[in-house]
Parts: sequence; C-alpha cells; structure tokens
Amino acid sequence: MSDDELLEGLLAGEHRALARVISKIENRAPGYRELVSALYAHTGEADVIGITGSPGAGKSTLVDKLAETYRDRGETVGIIAIDPSSPFTGGAVLGDRIRMASTVGDMDVFVRSMSARGTLGGLSTATADAVKAMDAFGKDKIIIETVGAGQNEIDIVRTADTVAVLVPPGSGDEIQTLKAGILEIADVFVVNKADRDGTDRTVQELRDMIQLDDGGGTSGGAGGGGGHHSQEVIDAHDDWDPEDDADEAEPEGWTTPIVETVATTGTGVEELIDEFANHRQYLVDSGEHAEQVRGRYAEEIRTLLREDVHAVLEDRLEAAGGIDDLAEAVREGETDPYAIADDLLTPVEECIDELETGNGNRGED
Repeated sequence: MSDDELLEGLLAGEHRALARVISKIENRAPGYRELVSALYAHTGEADVIGITGSPGAGKSTLVDKLAETYRDRGETVGIIAIDPSSPFTGGAVLGDRIRMASTVGDMDVFVRSMSARGTLGGLSTATADAVKAMDAFGKDKIIIETVGAGQNEIDIVRTADTVAVLVPPGSGDEIQTLKAGILEIADVFVVNKADRDGTDRTVQELRDMIQLDDGGGTSGGAGGGGGHHSQEVIDAHDDWDPEDDADEAEPEGWTTPIVETVATTGTGVEELIDEFANHRQYLVDSGEHAEQVRGRYAEEIRTLLREDVHAVLEDRLEAAGGIDDLAEAVREGETDPYAIADDLLTPVEECIDELETGNGNRGED
C-alpha cells in the first residue's frame, strides 16, 4: 500500500492500515514524517490516559479491565504497552501482552506493544506519534502503559492528558520511592490489589503526601501544563479569620484522588474511570488542557529541531573527516573542541542569516 492509501485506510477505520502506519512510525521508515504530519489535522478528540507504577503493581491487568469497561460503555480503545527493548532487535520483548485476555478478539480494542528503545522514561517520540495515529483513527480512549515507575517516567506526562500512578499495598517502601519524583506526575493515585493487607496504611500515607505536597502551593501534573493540586494546609498558629475569606471562591485546582481497586475482579474500576472523566472535565473547564497541548507541541518542535540539527551536523562532521580525526587533532594540540564546534556551525549560521536577509528583502518588495 502507498502512503496515501495507508492514510486513507487509517482515516476510514481500517485496523490493518492503523497497524501498518504504527509499524512505519516505529521503524522510522521512509515517508513516516509526511504520514505523521498529515495526521495532525485529524487529532485532538481522544482521551489519552497514562498508567504507570512499579513492576508487580498490576498495571497490565488493570489496563485490561479498563479496556473491557470502556467497551461495555460503547467506547473504542487503543492500548500502547511500552515494553523493555530487546538487546538483540530493539523490538518489544513481551509482545502483545497475553495477560490482556478479556478483550482478545474485540477489534474495537487495538493493542500495540512498542519498544522503549532505550529512551529515557520508556517513551520514545515514536510512541507519541503512535498516539496521534490512534487518535486520528478515531479511538475514544488511548491508554499508555509504561515499563515501571521512577523519575524517568516523567516522559509520560508529555503524551498523556491524565496520569494514573499505581501503588500496591506495602510496608511504605513504595511510598518512599514515589517521593523521588513520581508524585509530581500523578493526577490519580490507584492503590491496586486493595484486598491485601496494608491497603489502609498505604492510602493514609498517600493522603499525607498529597497534603504535604499541596501545602501553600501547587506541583506537577500531566502534560507539563503546571500544577493541578490546590489543597491548602492552614497553619494553626497563623492569625486567620474565616470571615475574611467568606466571600472568596474556593481555591481552584485539582486535588489528586486515591482510588482503591482490585483489578483481577474489576473492583473499583468504574470509580477509577469516573475520576479520569472528572480530571478531563477539570482540564477543559480550567483551560489547562489547552496549555497542556501547547506545552506538548512545543516540546515536539524542540525534539524535532534537535534531531534534525543533529543529523545536519553529523553530515558536516563526516565531510570534515569524521569525529575521530577531529578528536585526534585536539589530542595533538592542533585545535580544541570549541574551535571545531564554531567551524562546523559557522556555515549553518551564515546560511540561516542569508535566508532571513532574503526573506526580509522580499518582504520589503
């Protein structure tokens, strides 16, 4: 199929075309950029939900139940499972998640495993482009499941509108780990496997973290659009009169909810979906969704510029004899890295200046 036929098939709702477009995107095959570029005009309708958490938290089982419940509600679902990269092929090791059994055979649940490809946080540019493909296809909900939890998972906030962080009941070690930074990206906390001992303690520790984090300010939030949390902690020693604030509106913002689930039985999944919907409504009503999307596109532009400029400079390095020869010249004291960088960049800067001057002259005419 030609690229035009692929695009036409995807927009017509053909799953085979969607699969081929995502493969082309993931492999960075010739023509993929033009395909992705053509998708933008057809995106913006899907809810994108990120699911992250430590290994063993039950992410795959929960994602399966979420998909099943959304389908019961008549909505279509796309799932992107970010798997660890194979050291041999760079592909996804785990394949198309056999644990997602409830929706097997349902063509309105499209599951795609993608390799993390060594990208920081497990989310590559290809994943963000795959989300656009599913969005343009017409999927109502797109769920991204990441490899694990940790500071590096911050990448997911650039792709998902709403981020759920799964925390299994435990001794508190999981909560301590979350304090390293994952709290910042959580729009919803999910205590999964809530039928186990330690659930109440874990829920209370999360509540304490949210209160401490929200005291006097805001933090984090999906999409890099600024803080969602606004729960204020008032110091009992401050001179504060409730009547002073009687006429003021309640502080606006999103206070991170905590939902208890048992994914294996589906317990709490309906409540979790309701919280996702509440967060989506908050984003729209507050105007934060528009800010979130702007921030996401700004980062995409920066990423593409970095990749393209890097490719141009790699070509210039080769033309200059290759990086090894230049490094040897530095070692022998003939030059230095700064001088080499200036030499390589000068023609590029001069070319840009000439283009800007030419455009300015045309504007005067």
